[in-house]
Amino acid sequence: MEPADLRYHKEHEWVRVDGTRATLGISDFAQDALGDIVFVDLPKVGTTVTAGQQIGEVESTKTTSSLYTPVSGKVVKVNTDLKDHPEVMNTDPYGKGWIVVIELSNAAEVDGLMTADQYRSFLASQQK
Repeated sequence: MEPADLRYHKEHEWVRVDGTRATLGISDFAQDALGDIVFVDLPKVGTTVTAGQQIGEVESTKTTSSLYTPVSGKVVKVNTDLKDHPEVMNTDPYGKGWIVVIELSNAAEVDGLMTADQYRSFLASQQK
């Protein structure tokens, strides 16, 4: 079940906003679709990103998938634990499996993302 305090993007990323910072990860749906995650390519701290931009890749035993940021700003923290333990994205996608923290340059972008209920409806519409 998708946590209600997060916002969701159509590319299956989530953001958790705390003040002017947004933590980013992939949804449970995304990790399930990918299968066993074996490698994560992360952006560097200090990278300036724009909403919709590719910021890295996730490799699984099935496929490689691009990571997109749903918000603009500067990468201020990356989850370096994913280098040695990418599988945590499968086991705890909304917790320890976070990917990056972005200092928001336009907080209003978050308002354009889906709520948990809207995301569930979006997923249901994609599976028809």
